[in-house]
Amino acid sequence: MRVLILCSGNSCRSQMAEGLLKTMHPDWEVYSAGTRPESRVHPLAVEVMRESNIDLSKNIPKNVSQFSGQSFDYVITVCDDAKENCPVFYGNVRHRLHRSFEDPALFEGTFDEKKAFFGEIRDQIKKYLQEIFN
Repeated sequence: MRVLILCSGNSCRSQMAEGLLKTMHPDWEVYSAGTRPESRVHPLAVEVMRESNIDLSKNIPKNVSQFSGQSFDYVITVCDDAKENCPVFYGNVRHRLHRSFEDPALFEGTFDEKKAFFGEIRDQIKKYLQEIFN
């Protein structure tokens, strides 16, 4: 099974989804990318995933164009921006799925409030992926 998870920056939601899905199905090929990738994975995404024993510390954001022309069983967009820009992804895709999650990088509050929100988004993504792939 080959899965590509897309969002705009590929620094939070799609990275967390990639880590979660790789943990759920270690024999699958799971990738993530962004329509406008950031320069690094958000440190709070790395931190809350570490709480789930998933290491994103060596991940780097990738541009969706890197996967152009490749075949995937699933392409999953996890933000509305990526869904709107998904036509930039040209490849053989058996199933396209979409579920928008709030961008935790935009959340304003104290450090602890931001971290808690990242954890909430992680848990929402995990539940969504379990509903689809379990």
